[in-house]
Amino acid sequence: MHGRDSNEPVRATVWVRGRVQQVGFRWWTRARALEIGLTGYASNLGDGRVQVVAEGLPADCEQLLALLRGPDTPGTVTGVTEIWTATGEGYEGFAIR
Repeated sequence: MHGRDSNEPVRATVWVRGRVQQVGFRWWTRARALEIGLTGYASNLGDGRVQVVAEGLPADCEQLLALLRGPDTPGTVTGVTEIWTATGEGYEGFAIR
């Protein structure tokens, strides 16, 4: 597995808590991820969270995480949990699921 400090692509799987469904959060996340150059997806979960899976360089994934934790997200974010792993088979673009 590659570290967060390397220049090898990584996967960040992120769970965002708060009022983040039905407020345009996934679409906003997708737009930020595409601007940064990440691939992956954003998906609503049954418990009210949004799961974001982003693949790219560690610094780019960190940039998306900072935006998810920042004040400009739609809705209200009360917490962000992430795990870092090696990339999987990869994604084409950044999808809304």
